[in-house]
Amino acid sequence: MTINNKKYFIIKRIFDVIGSGIGLIILFPIFVIIVIFIKLDSKGSVFFIQERVGKDGKIFKAYKLRTMVSGAEGLTGNNPVDEKSSYITRIGRILRRIGIDELAQLINVLKGDMSLVGPRPTILCQVKEYDNFQKKRLIVKPGLTGWALINRRNNLNWPERIKLDIWYIENWSFWLDINILFKTIFVVINGKGLYIESENMKVLKK
Repeated sequence: MTINNKKYFIIKRIFDVIGSGIGLIILFPIFVIIVIFIKLDSKGSVFFIQERVGKDGKIFKAYKLRTMVSGAEGLTGNNPVDEKSSYITRIGRILRRIGIDELAQLINVLKGDMSLVGPRPTILCQVKEYDNFQKKRLIVKPGLTGWALINRRNNLNWPERIKLDIWYIENWSFWLDINILFKTIFVVINGKGLYIESENMKVLKK
């Protein structure tokens, strides 16, 4: 099925609504416990909200459970954050290790900003540097997980990640999405590449 086929968007949306709805219901008790620990661990909002670029260049607000001290994004200057960073809270290290901070984006999936599977959402300054090939990454909604993410995760540089994302777009199938979702579980358990915040890295030209 081609990415321009209307059935693609219908199938994806139905799958996203069902999957994100079930996920939020199942995870709700866990989220409540995590929220309590975040509030006890440090001052600030439970969520870290940042503007990201979605399908066709549309800007939306992406949610994450806060893993750094309040205001850290201004202090780091969008530079990569590693596991030894003093800006990461105690509970934040645990959330990042198991990848559960990103699960707040199930809210974005339910709202329609994101999909369960797709290229990870990026920031506007990176998109402004995309060439025509890289702009293909914006044909679909960004995903909670994706083909690039399960292939070495954040250890990939941007040109490599974008190529994998576009491969996914050009080769999409429902079963590929299922495969990616299952492999994501094992990648999270493995835990490699979690602390390289490549979504804040500058886009490198090919």
